[in-house]
Amino acid sequence: MTCASCVRRVEKAVASVPGVAESAVNFATETLSVTPGPGFSAEALLEAIDKAGYEAKAETLVLEVEDVTCASCVSRVEKALKTVPAVETASVNLATGEAVVKVLGGVSALPALTAAVAKAGYAVRLSGAGEMQALVENGDIGGEAPAAGPPSAAHVDSREARREREISGLKRDFLIALVLTLPLFTLEMGSHLYPPLHHVLMGIFPGNTLYLSQFVLATLVLAGPGRGFYVKGFPALVRLTPDMNSLVAIGTSAAYLYSVVTTFAPEILPVDARHVYYEAATVIVSLILLGRLLEARAKGRTGAAIRKLAGLQAKTARVERDGATRDVPLSEVKLGDTVVVRPGERIPVDGRVIDGASAVDEAMISGEPIPVEKGPGATVIGGTVNGSGSFRFEATGIGADMMLSRIIRMVQEAQGAKLPIQKLVDEVTAWFVPAVIGIAVVTFFLWLIFGPEPAYTHGLVAAVAVLIIACPCAMGLATPTSIMVGTGRAAELGVLFRKGEALQSLADIDWVVMDKTGTITAGKPEVSEIVTSEGFDEAEVLRLTASLEARSEHPLADAIVRAAEARGIALSVVENVEAVAGFGVTGIVDGRKIAAGADRFMVKLGVMAEGETSDLTAAVTRLADEGASPLYVAIDGKLAAAIAVADPIKETSEQAIAALKARGLKLMMVTGDNRRTAEAVARKAGIHAVVAEVLPEGKVSAIKALQAKGEKVAFVGDGINDAPALATADAGIAIGTGTDVAIESADVVLVGGDLMSALQAIELSDKVMANIRQNLFWAFGYNVALIPVAAGLLYPLLGITFSPMLGAAAMGLSSVFVLTNALRLRTAKVTGFLTSP
Repeated sequence: MTCASCVRRVEKAVASVPGVAESAVNFATETLSVTPGPGFSAEALLEAIDKAGYEAKAETLVLEVEDVTCASCVSRVEKALKTVPAVETASVNLATGEAVVKVLGGVSALPALTAAVAKAGYAVRLSGAGEMQALVENGDIGGEAPAAGPPSAAHVDSREARREREISGLKRDFLIALVLTLPLFTLEMGSHLYPPLHHVLMGIFPGNTLYLSQFVLATLVLAGPGRGFYVKGFPALVRLTPDMNSLVAIGTSAAYLYSVVTTFAPEILPVDARHVYYEAATVIVSLILLGRLLEARAKGRTGAAIRKLAGLQAKTARVERDGATRDVPLSEVKLGDTVVVRPGERIPVDGRVIDGASAVDEAMISGEPIPVEKGPGATVIGGTVNGSGSFRFEATGIGADMMLSRIIRMVQEAQGAKLPIQKLVDEVTAWFVPAVIGIAVVTFFLWLIFGPEPAYTHGLVAAVAVLIIACPCAMGLATPTSIMVGTGRAAELGVLFRKGEALQSLADIDWVVMDKTGTITAGKPEVSEIVTSEGFDEAEVLRLTASLEARSEHPLADAIVRAAEARGIALSVVENVEAVAGFGVTGIVDGRKIAAGADRFMVKLGVMAEGETSDLTAAVTRLADEGASPLYVAIDGKLAAAIAVADPIKETSEQAIAALKARGLKLMMVTGDNRRTAEAVARKAGIHAVVAEVLPEGKVSAIKALQAKGEKVAFVGDGINDAPALATADAGIAIGTGTDVAIESADVVLVGGDLMSALQAIELSDKVMANIRQNLFWAFGYNVALIPVAAGLLYPLLGITFSPMLGAAAMGLSSVFVLTNALRLRTAKVTGFLTSP
């Protein structure tokens, strides 16, 4: 907002939003205060402000959610968060136990978020940087609130410490449960497997002593290690929002209470129904604790990418201040500081080299194994490792603005994303647990009515087995774990998914549309060939022309000067330089009159007749057909040479294009360059569909034309003019060496600036989606197949019933299988880069 009329426009736009009871705009602080009423929507509010020509940003908070154990928990926490009027979007990740919430007001909305989630029976708190931000805003500490950035290495360590505490607690509970359950299991199951043992035990434990001993052991297990299931499960049941804990609580309580009645009031039950199931309840608790322990350990490995990236951050920086050089903590580095990097050190922040030279290993950022040479003016990236040289650089990016910080933030946001395929899972899990409880009740009564004696016993066992086997843990883990591991693997290869949804959209694409300059080609013209007339020396022509062009601002001039420098040719002083707009440039070098420009300039100077054909003009025609731009040179009034300048195709572009075509994808090049050059580059690269001489709107039109035919389109580009096309495509892929505008418009960022990375992004998306489908098939298939079996489907046919203990083991193993399958993505193989000799 720039004036009072802006305030009025914003207030008018906000007042028109349904559900806004009161609103006020403060011009001085550039803030909007809104009192929401019935029907308020944060999304509608933001949309109205956007339509008025302004922007109000919903801040992203990362919250740690306690006790989220299954997919139904995820659904309930998300619904609770979305009841807070200021929330635009909320997404809970079961694998990380975190919620990513876009909320108006940022940390000021935390009390409302906490209260809403508490009503649903869960607890949340800010994670890492958010805690610091809250302290600053509340005035508890000084300084400025840090920009919402990635976790520091220390925060990642603290999160790992909490994960270790969780694993340690589960391990303790499981071992206690195991020690108390083993005697129970041995006594009860041993009697079934070896009937004489039952009579021996009755002799050792006279009267009701055996059942009393089992009662004591079972009570210790359920009240100790198993207590959490009941503390969380029954309240959720009372709130009519049952979850996995509710299923375990109901199932084990039924088995336990039935056994208690048999132990203390057996006369209530028919003689044939007087059985105890203490061992079933305790074994179920033990097995589920084991499953959760294995799950927690596997979850800890899914965050390896974030830990690795956070570990790249240097702890200190060597800074020149007040005439002295000293080491300071990374947090104290300021923009503009001069930082000194010694051999073998990790570069602390982003910057631009002032002096010195070295080769820097940027493999962890770009995926490229070959160190990159750095000299004055070159950019360096914080977190990368310096080689054997030394240099000084100016700090241009610190804190949350460092590339490494942005990469970590992108990976985090992508890992917390929900793919369209997850919506199906959410819809199913919303009714799954209540449906399972209903099936268990129906199962019990069917056995009671139609089952053989003891009907109570059969009904109880079948109902408990249904409850235990149906826990939807595997369903909730199927998608987020694959996303986490897949995006982490992508980050290691220099492919950053800014939006997790791109994982699914990339896997479904039909066309890859790409820009030419900077995407397929290097984006930096080079001299490709020099054709001389008879009697002129190539090196001399280049020396004279480069001396002249050193004073020119023509786009091709820099390429000619660089070509001379590459050959070690010393340039001479030029005099009487005169640029003729639209034609070329003239000047005197070493007493010789030099002219360089287009063919029409040569005609104007009388050096060449219009329409004249010669060996030189024939060569120029050939070069133009190959996509080069010719520059004619005249020396002392004679046509001396033609210098061809071309934007070379990147070394890996042809390989990447061939691989994309081999995958069955259709390719198109869209460029603003002239058709002749565009078709020459496309022909050499192996692309058949070309749209040339178009403005940015033309690129968007080309994409929309394909989409109108039902085609899914990915667009690869790097420039500001590519931003609209990147935003329009089903999946926008930005070359990371391009402009910030292009990167912000994209769904995927290729840090290495290489088209091969686009191929890798598509390959990884395919692998992640295949992995998710495998996980969902196992999770859904397991439940669909085994719930009927647990209910007793096989009893009329084969006389087989399904033990609740087997159900607990199968349920735990299904979650472990899903996690293990997702972890395979950590070593996913993709097409490699071409390596330099």
